[in-house]
Amino acid sequence: MSFFYFLVAGCCEIAGCWCFWVWLRLGRSALWMEPGLVSLAIFAMALARVDSALAGRAFAAYGGVYIALSLFWLWAVEGARPDAYDLAGACLCLLGAGLIALAPR
Repeated sequence: MSFFYFLVAGCCEIAGCWCFWVWLRLGRSALWMEPGLVSLAIFAMALARVDSALAGRAFAAYGGVYIALSLFWLWAVEGARPDAYDLAGACLCLLGAGLIALAPR
């Protein structure tokens, strides 16, 4: 279930932050803050559901998932294709996240 919560958290964090980006950087209505705040609240709840005894370890492992999802957002929502360096970096981050999350303790 942790990977599911990482995915939900990542999608909600990126969407929530993007809403603020749309408002502040693209000059759209301040009403964009409302879905942004809701999305960021769901992000926090999802990340708190990750199966980990320590918050810092859960947050560290989540970082790799966030990076990979951000590049997917870049492609799917913003229409810019990640390059080979983006993909290689995301793979490294996911490997690190997996090492943190799945290490025997």
